[in-house]
Amino acid sequence: MVLSRVIAFDGDDTLWQNETLFSMTQNRFCALLTRHVDLPERLMHARQFDTERRNLAVYGYGIKGFVLSTAETAIEVTDRRIPAEDIQTILPFGRTMIEHPVEVIQGAWEVLETLCARDHALWLISKGDLFGQESKIARSGLAPPFERIEIVSEEDQATYERLLARYGVDLDEFLMVGNSLRSDVLPVIAAGVQAVHVPYQITWEHETVEMEDGPFHWTAPNLRALLDIRSA
Repeated sequence: MVLSRVIAFDGDDTLWQNETLFSMTQNRFCALLTRHVDLPERLMHARQFDTERRNLAVYGYGIKGFVLSTAETAIEVTDRRIPAEDIQTILPFGRTMIEHPVEVIQGAWEVLETLCARDHALWLISKGDLFGQESKIARSGLAPPFERIEIVSEEDQATYERLLARYGVDLDEFLMVGNSLRSDVLPVIAAGVQAVHVPYQITWEHETVEMEDGPFHWTAPNLRALLDIRSA
């Protein structure tokens, strides 16, 4: 594994915390539903996740789709018995999440500054709602070191290939860094490019897959470990 000329970073749960906020909100949702149904918490989580996954093709990724799916789940699980005032409690969950301070992952700024000083071209490739991602990037304060910032609706093989072709970057010049094996590693490897997996403490079920390290994939214990990898 070597550090390529162009190093791209994922945003959510790679450079700033994200899934922790979703997990906290899910717990608030489960606490509210226990007033109306006698259902184990794990089943509530499962029902909410199934609804969210079903709606991805319509709402895409992000807080807005998450909250709409959560309200839909509440209506379904309670057989439409949930009072309107409780739906009114669920909907503001989204505002609370959107307005929550962006907490930068430890070491992120140091790593970005150091790699930039070593003449690496840094990209940020972030998946999700355009407004939400732009807001998080701005509030994180991490935008300055990035040569390119791309907000995409999906992180798949076609997306990575399109970006490399658009900016004339060869496969051996590119390295992707992210917390998700499904979005930041597998499609990158499929495109013939190297990836570094930096796991976050919580992984959204949709992003969960199993795979071992290989010649195009290495798992790093944290972002600072990138600085110990030799450059190409």
